[in-house]
Amino acid sequence: MAIDRRASLRQRLLAVVVASVGAAAAATVSFALSVYEAAHPQPLREVGANEPVDTGQWIVTLLEARIDDVAPNGRTPAEPKKFLSVGFDLNNRSAATSAAFSNLLMLDSVIQGAAGPEFYSARDRRMIAGLHPDMPERIMAVWELSAAQPPPATVRLLIGSQIYKRRDNFYGASNWLDRDPIAVANLPVLGSGQVR
Repeated sequence: MAIDRRASLRQRLLAVVVASVGAAAAATVSFALSVYEAAHPQPLREVGANEPVDTGQWIVTLLEARIDDVAPNGRTPAEPKKFLSVGFDLNNRSAATSAAFSNLLMLDSVIQGAAGPEFYSARDRRMIAGLHPDMPERIMAVWELSAAQPPPATVRLLIGSQIYKRRDNFYGASNWLDRDPIAVANLPVLGSGQVR
């Protein structure tokens, strides 16, 4: 009987050692892959006008970039300014009305003093408060530039992304959380007076 207990004890000890070595090996491989991926990031997907991009919560289709002297709502500013607007189609794929698209488009070009963006509906030229699910809308992201800033010939935009978490770490509620950009686009900038 003592021999059976010793054999059983040896088997348990061997199982614990094998499991520990396996767990350590898996942790080491996981860490090494994380370090490698951080050191060698995947290049961003390059997209052009009229090419849809699935960002998670949204489907974004960039259309065009323009520079104007008048704000999208038609008001002339008290001090001379320029407005860089990027038109795009946006579709909310979530199940609820959302306005969480403020980090969706980011200027990658070096444009000093660019304030914004603010988001306007292309349909009625009013600021957007939120988009309903599965109701695509044409929107303009607008950045204010100083009048002295020479208008860029092209604009480089990073397109952000989101990930859905059933339970976030802060509130324990479901939420869409911002992630790194997944695509980049270079759009020529149309000037004032050019045909849309």
